[in-house]
Amino acid sequence: MRTILTAGALAAVVATTSPASSQLLIADHAPHLIKVTTDFTGTEVLLFGAIENDGDVVVVISGPESSVTVRRKERFAGLWINRYQMTFPRAPAFYAVAASRPIEELAPANVLERHQIGVRHLRLQPAEVNAPVAEIGLFRAALVRNKQRAGLYSTEVGKVTFLGNRLFRTSIELPANIPVGSYTVNAYFVRGEQVVSAQATPLAISKIGVGADVYEFAHNQAAWYGLLAIAIAVAAGWLASVAFRKG
Repeated sequence: MRTILTAGALAAVVATTSPASSQLLIADHAPHLIKVTTDFTGTEVLLFGAIENDGDVVVVISGPESSVTVRRKERFAGLWINRYQMTFPRAPAFYAVAASRPIEELAPANVLERHQIGVRHLRLQPAEVNAPVAEIGLFRAALVRNKQRAGLYSTEVGKVTFLGNRLFRTSIELPANIPVGSYTVNAYFVRGEQVVSAQATPLAISKIGVGADVYEFAHNQAAWYGLLAIAIAVAAGWLASVAFRKG
């Protein structure tokens, strides 16, 4: 699914950033709602907007936050088992970033960390408050690596392109396995190594159709869903044994 930035949308952005406006940055994205069906193969979000003065633009899509436990295996008695673990209670399920320049050139590390711009600047704090700093670093790196391997954290910074001096646009790909939930699209206007303006807009990703019914049933009626899954598995096994005997 592709979204086209129309001339009307660009005109609206220009109008909202007239000299009478006090906003340094105005941005929007499309679509605002992504419907996940059984044949969903991923899509892209197009963000566009305008700035009043010279500067750079960064766009971040993140969410929803959830608790993630990272485990480390070690060899014990000839077997590989989970010996240590660390839980990150507020890790975004998805994170992607795009910028008009390499983000490390835009602002110092403390500014990037304040706004969580870039994967390395995400505030991933573990629940284990007394854990050694070195251990936190190892488990944090493992969390990011696992998310990147699943295609849920960006491995590269996307490109924000300027159309003239004021208008900008970018598109960020969302994978087929992106979790449903509420996301936030943040746009930052950076000038003089500082974020001078920012705008946040919501993005919803929701299942529809039969997949949505199954998803809601599995989460709201977990016990019944488990019993039904077992019953279906037993029935399938019985039918297979009958067919085998007849063969």
